[in-house]
Amino acid sequence: MIEIRRVDPTSDALRPVITAHFAHSQTAGPAESNHTMDALALAGPDVRVWAIYHDGQPVGCGALKALPDGTAEIKSVHILTQMRGRGLARQMMKHLADQARSEGVSALVLETGAAHLPEYDAALKLYEGLGYAYCGPIIGYEEDPNSAFMRLAL
Repeated sequence: MIEIRRVDPTSDALRPVITAHFAHSQTAGPAESNHTMDALALAGPDVRVWAIYHDGQPVGCGALKALPDGTAEIKSVHILTQMRGRGLARQMMKHLADQARSEGVSALVLETGAAHLPEYDAALKLYEGLGYAYCGPIIGYEEDPNSAFMRLAL
């Protein structure tokens, strides 16, 4: 059974998921282009985190960070390697969009690795398939050849 619920990113139960996400980001591209938030940053006041559970165990995560322009940034969408290929990232992305829509958020934005970084191929394909369009740098970021910025109007 799959379930998505709001969580504390610093909890012991979520530690393996957050650790795996952080480790992936550290090896997927250059350090100077890594914008991954650690568990303490994800526990910040403008960020909310959800975990996706399979048979009662957390196997992935995703977060929304409120931005001052009425948009929200997608952060830390990650599915553990052994659970990939089951559509769980898509479920998390749809959950985040539904949550943002219900709160009156005008658009979702995100930063991910650029197309020349192969570790981000699946993420880019997912976001494109969900209707995200490429855009310029979003709030809090500068132009970076290793980053892709995307936006989905809600």
